[in-house]
Amino acid sequence: MRKIDAAQSRWIAKLRNESGHHSKVLENLSDGFDYDKARDAAVQWFKAYESGVTDDAYTVEQACKDYVEERRTEKGEQCAHDADMRFRRTVYGTEFGKKPLAKLWMADVKRWRQGTLLTKSSQNRTMTALRAALNLAVQNRRVGADRAIEWKQVKQHSHAEGRRELFLDLDQRRRLIEAAHGAVRVLIAGIALTGARPGDLRMARRSHFDSRTGTNSFYAKNHQRTIPLPLAALPLFERLAKDKLPNAWLFTRDDGKPWAHSDWDELVRAAAVSAGLQSGVCLYTLRHSFITQALMDGMSTLDVARITGTSLAMIEKHYGHLVMTQARERLDRVKLL
Repeated sequence: MRKIDAAQSRWIAKLRNESGHHSKVLENLSDGFDYDKARDAAVQWFKAYESGVTDDAYTVEQACKDYVEERRTEKGEQCAHDADMRFRRTVYGTEFGKKPLAKLWMADVKRWRQGTLLTKSSQNRTMTALRAALNLAVQNRRVGADRAIEWKQVKQHSHAEGRRELFLDLDQRRRLIEAAHGAVRVLIAGIALTGARPGDLRMARRSHFDSRTGTNSFYAKNHQRTIPLPLAALPLFERLAKDKLPNAWLFTRDDGKPWAHSDWDELVRAAAVSAGLQSGVCLYTLRHSFITQALMDGMSTLDVARITGTSLAMIEKHYGHLVMTQARERLDRVKLL
């Protein structure tokens, strides 16, 4: 302990190893930080130092940015962009983001998650990205492994992935498209006609569309799927592909640049308001409406799963009630006796 002045004293931890003498200021002496607390903090620092961690000022925001760069290198721009946008909305520039990992506690993480004001399902996805970023910091020895328990103990919300209930019928889908303007109208129509994820269309290039066979290939999650396009979708794709080089983007913003994640959010919301639709409409509403309509009109779950790039298990989980209804209607038409 070192005295600062007549009224204050400061706890300091010191160690000596083969590289010399090292010291670290812990905290000022107080009722809340006595000898026992100082000893525990010193032991924690000794362990971290021995494991190679020497920077205790490394923050949550720095960890998130390093994670985004790691994703960009290992998984590609789309994966990195998704994580970056989540952190931009919830971490960067916040008090939570400025917090050193060495002083991050479970209560801090829980308060941050609650303060995002996201839905529980969105909180789960954002928490998954944050947990991955902090675990990477541990792997890179930017913080001691003992700190990981603070975010590992923050459990995901249970029963947060309920099925989407917001369905737009044919008239509502047409009204939404008519209410939109410019490039976002094209994007809305593309999803309404294919059931693709927004990211599928965002990454679609001219070379992915084959007008001869009427198909388009989508590349997502390191997986390719080639799907037949409905006849109603062919004029749109042919118009977008016209006079473009093979590597050119099919779907672009009004300025000709490729869409970035969530660029369309406000534009879609504005179109929904103009069309007199209920709140909560987003691009994924169009995907959900495509899947629902396809199942209601008798398409098999296998065909719908293949076209939309999801699994049979997810179709059963989120649309099983529709599948059961259609199966019962078909069964009632079977002459059993």
